[in-house]
Amino acid sequence: MSQTDLDQLDDTLRHMGPVDYAVFAWPGEAPSDGKIAGMLVDLHDRGIIRILDITFAAKDSDGNVTAIDLANMGPDNPFAVFDGASSGLMDDADLQDAAEHMEPGTAGAVLVWENLWAAPVATAIRESGGLLIDGGRIPIQGVIAALDALEAAEAN
Repeated sequence: MSQTDLDQLDDTLRHMGPVDYAVFAWPGEAPSDGKIAGMLVDLHDRGIIRILDITFAAKDSDGNVTAIDLANMGPDNPFAVFDGASSGLMDDADLQDAAEHMEPGTAGAVLVWENLWAAPVATAIRESGGLLIDGGRIPIQGVIAALDALEAAEAN
């Protein structure tokens, strides 16, 4: 890589927003109706997220995991628009780790995205000398359980 390329990469990284990942699973096959892919495209087009990586896998009834290449899913697949979305942040070992959480007989997807909406704040924090020292995500199931517990406590 030339010094110019390194400088451009450094500038890009300096202005990135937070990067998240999620692992999803479906009984049987991944949905093919285009609704999810359409939502991701909409978020991208509105400048809210940038898809960095997307990969699919299937776990058979014996627990064997097979990576599914977008190109092999066919040109009519609604996720074909993401073919080539591979930043290099995720490798085969990451896919295998994600698949450990999948039940046999399921299809899964791993999605890595940059939160473009948060990039200006993240950049300002870094430029002020601030550091991200921790982060996390509360799964929606945890939010629902906490709200249910609060409601039950208030009822008593």
